[in-house]
Amino acid sequence: MVQVRDASAADAVACAAIYAPYVTDSAITFEIDPPGPEEMASRIAQAQSTHAWLVAEDEGRVVGYAYGGPMKPRAAYRWSCEVSVYLEPGRRRTGAGRALYEALFTRLTERGYRTAVAGMTLPNPASEGLHKSLGFEPIGTYRNIGWKLDNWHDVAWVQRPLAVLPDPPREPS
Repeated sequence: MVQVRDASAADAVACAAIYAPYVTDSAITFEIDPPGPEEMASRIAQAQSTHAWLVAEDEGRVVGYAYGGPMKPRAAYRWSCEVSVYLEPGRRRTGAGRALYEALFTRLTERGYRTAVAGMTLPNPASEGLHKSLGFEPIGTYRNIGWKLDNWHDVAWVQRPLAVLPDPPREPS
């Protein structure tokens, strides 16, 4: 059974290993060079300081991760965040992605965030299905926005509310 917990710097090697094939072998992410464990540890620390970074473990081994980060740098966007989830190969449709996202949404809501957005390189039926099942709604598609692996790729954007909070909102913490 998959257990979800907060990530730490000790998870950087596993997270980097999970992410690397997405970088090198697909257009799911637009990064070109896979980050190493040191860079991944830095990303984990940054996300933990402002949003959240969670890992899924199966029998003590990290098999996936999800995180939230700023949607945009402008101040008025600060209650919205961009979220992502990555699973090791063979983990799709096992419930790990859902478990990670549900825990992430709880954590982000507790910190005062109101909206989550996610971008998906198309086509990606598994990711599209997961996001739809979790209440994300389509908000638009950037056409031919990224060049990777000798092709142009579209990115579909979706969003979902995290919480209905009073206005004016409190500062995210």
